[in-house]
Order: sequence, then structure tokens, then C-alpha cells
Amino acid sequence: GRRLTFQRYVLAALLDDVLRQASLRLRAMSRGRYTLRRREDVGDGRRAGGLDLEVCDDFTGRPRPAGTLSGGEGFMAALALALGLSDVVQGYAGGIQLDTLFIDEGFGSLDPESLDMALQTLIDLRQQGRLVGIISHVEELKRQIDLGIEVTLSATGSRVRVGPTLAPTAGGGTAA
Repeated sequence: GRRLTFQRYVLAALLDDVLRQASLRLRAMSRGRYTLRRREDVGDGRRAGGLDLEVCDDFTGRPRPAGTLSGGEGFMAALALALGLSDVVQGYAGGIQLDTLFIDEGFGSLDPESLDMALQTLIDLRQQGRLVGIISHVEELKRQIDLGIEVTLSATGSRVRVGPTLAPTAGGGTAA
């Protein structure tokens, strides 16, 4: 009834697997408020469908478009999707481990509570044996990083410093 091509049908089935895994993580990061799912309604029959996302909000009890999430909520949803995709790929690949994850920014859009939840998720991943790299200019985040690489740019070139808990400096980004 949805006029899905075979290719979109297969992609939708894979997306559902990713969304199940992502929702487990997003539910934890949002303190039980959000899960993700694929939109089931037909919508506009003139465009290809079947892969649109919506967020189920337990506060309102109704689904809504994923695009209505705030910046911080959207960041958590994107992180949950990346981790869910990693989980599904590992499951399908028969034991192949994806042990490294790099996140480039996005932390600046988080309120302090959301930042703590996102960091806890990353700490949990690290405790499970994964390497988590963060590229950020958020000072609070820099203070919570155990080991960092700081790159400072200047007219004469870049300087790199590696060490524990780097002190914030102007103009440098930190990766942990």
C-alpha cells in the first residue's frame, strides 16, 4: 500500500534494525523520554517515502517529526543513531568489531544535563573497550577528558601537545 520499491523496502528493514538499537541508547540519554521510529503513514504519494524518521515523545504520548528536536536533543538522537548503526553493522558482520568512534563537535548545543548524559554514554562505551575520540571547543568537556591532544594554530604552523587533562587555551581544539 505504500508503493515502496524493493530497494526502499530492504533499506527500511535495515533502518528498523538501526532504530531499535538507537532507541535503546536514546531512551537512556533522554532519561526515558525519546525513542525513534520510521514513519508509517503514506504522506505525499509524489515523492519516495518509507525512510522518514519520527521521534516518540513519552512526555506528550505522541510521535512527531524528528526535525522538531532541539539542538541538544538532535545531537543526542544523532549520537544514538551512529551508535545504533555501529551495533547493527557489528551484528551483521559476524563478529567484526567497530572499536573506534570519533565525534566532531555538537557538544556546544547541549545544556549541562544533556552534556552529562552524552558524556556518560561515551564513558560507558570506553569502559566497554571502545576508543572514543572527541573533537571539541567546549571548555566543560575539555575539563572532563582524561587524555587529550591539543592542536594550536599560529602563523608559523601548528603545534601539537599530548597529555592528561589539558588546560584550555584560546584557538585550540582538543581531541580525546
